[in-house]
Amino acid sequence: MSTTRFLTGITTTGTPHLGNFVGSIRPSVAASLTPGVQSFYFLADYHALIKCEDPARIQRSTLEIAASWLAAGLDPERVTFYRQSDIPETTELTWLLTCVTGKGLLNRAHAYKAAQDKNAAAGREPDDGVTAGLFMYPVLMGADILVFNAHKVPVGRDQIQHIEMARDMAASFNHLYGEHFTLPEAAIDEHVATLPGLDGRKMSKSYNNTIPLFSSREQLRKLIGGLLTDSRAPGEPKDVEGSALFQIYQAFATPAETEALRQQYAEGIAWGDAKELLFERIDRDVAPMRARYDDLMAHPEKIEQTLLAGAERARQIATPFVRKLRSAVGLRSLAQASAAPKAAKAAKAALPSFKQYREADGRFYFKLVAADGRLLLQSTGFAAPKDAGQAIARLQQQGESALTALAGQLAPVEGVLAQELTAALQQLAEASNA
Repeated sequence: MSTTRFLTGITTTGTPHLGNFVGSIRPSVAASLTPGVQSFYFLADYHALIKCEDPARIQRSTLEIAASWLAAGLDPERVTFYRQSDIPETTELTWLLTCVTGKGLLNRAHAYKAAQDKNAAAGREPDDGVTAGLFMYPVLMGADILVFNAHKVPVGRDQIQHIEMARDMAASFNHLYGEHFTLPEAAIDEHVATLPGLDGRKMSKSYNNTIPLFSSREQLRKLIGGLLTDSRAPGEPKDVEGSALFQIYQAFATPAETEALRQQYAEGIAWGDAKELLFERIDRDVAPMRARYDDLMAHPEKIEQTLLAGAERARQIATPFVRKLRSAVGLRSLAQASAAPKAAKAAKAALPSFKQYREADGRFYFKLVAADGRLLLQSTGFAAPKDAGQAIARLQQQGESALTALAGQLAPVEGVLAQELTAALQQLAEASNA
């Protein structure tokens, strides 16, 4: 079974809260235990610089988030857990991608357009207060993903555009310099829980309505006691629909526990009693993790050691890959100047290769050519080059299974055996992983 790479980044600008735990930390820790998955989790401290200009806050947030993930059960022996700024290959790749990314693509980024819309509404110049960091944010995110050739990136629907942009960058680079990048896909979980905050709105740092994940037991009880409820008195039936208290309880409780509280709502449980039930149910899950969290926060050197070990593991992949990309774009030793073209040509000739092109009908095609120049596979026409590129990437990643899935978009080539075609795809896959 081939390994699928998942990659998740967490921006280091705040303190993890219950909503982060339910919506991201808990499901991600569970996903990291899935067989056949290679997981990468990183602390996006370069991204934090776009949003925050307080160095102490960024450092503190990095510590709190790392401690939270580790306390929640993330096993650094099973996953690659690292700090973004410890991987210099990411920033080098950002520049390589910058040089193949159209400004028009970045103009369409949601965050940049939102900043311009806000300025327009306030009567300011469109780019007032917009830094180059905000504008280039999608390229850095693309480098985060592509430096490890991640297959899947778990994101919310508001982040899908960034994954599509990373795909465009990868396709542009591949078109110019050969097939180096896997085209990543967004992994959307339609069942991710979103918790309400203290005021009933979505729990968010932006609304200042959060319940920190690792509040002390006393703080947790006090914060839950401040949850917004209606004025119905003890004994009066209460609605679970729209009840922030009930929604938070449901995110932590078993189905049986949830049904029991639903019945108590119908029977008119007092709000104070309901809040105490919620507090005890959350604390039951959080207390063991809190002890581990407090220990890690008291010994930041343990976290630092874990992150540096993760960075070393990550760079075992990133360093040789970016070195290969440097050579691909022409950043090579001058001592090898005369030999490099010949060596590259010989290496390329020894492998099958995909050729993508446009015909007079305006449609885009590709073909797979054997090392000796024979045609092995021919596509039908695609409306856009991205569609053709995605089909090529699928064939490279999935091999024989993709041949079946894409059968309607492939034209048979007379005299080519199925075994020969499968072997060629396998040869390409092995070369890309070498």
